Amino acid sequence: MDAVGFDKHDHSACIDDMIAVAEAYCVANKLQFTPTRRRVLEFLLEDHRALGAYDILERLVEEGHGSQPPVAYRALDFLVKHGFVHKIERLNAYIACAHPHEKHSPAFMICRLCGSVAEASTPAKKLLDQAAKDVGFNIECTIVEAEGLCPKCTTEGASV
Repeated sequence: MDAVGFDKHDHSACIDDMIAVAEAYCVANKLQFTPTRRRVLEFLLEDHRALGAYDILERLVEEGHGSQPPVAYRALDFLVKHGFVHKIERLNAYIACAHPHEKHSPAFMICRLCGSVAEASTPAKKLLDQAAKDVGFNIECTIVEAEGLCPKCTTEGASV
């Protein structure tokens, strides 16, 4: 599974593909893919940057979707629960899943300068699972997040 987030590509294709996947999933599972949920997912797909709940709420307000924080949080909770969005704990923000409904152990690479985030698969979970098994620990959630410089920021020599 390739990293998604730092390479230049057609974001409109990302958005169209993911929205189609979300719509099909919701139909198959008799769930409502409301206009607000759809719009929140679109926001998160636009440029592979993690957005905080209040950033999302601000955009929703601009479009007339509601002005109370629960509007954004309910949409985000739904999208996380059903595998379309991940929460980036370090940033207290959210990003669209690059591989929805595929079994994977994502690792998030966060650029400390431009804020872009890439999702990649990692074998680290297998190692952690084995270490936990060795000591009798039951892992319930694994989140791998790394901070550094994306290729663009590294190339521009912005390493300070």
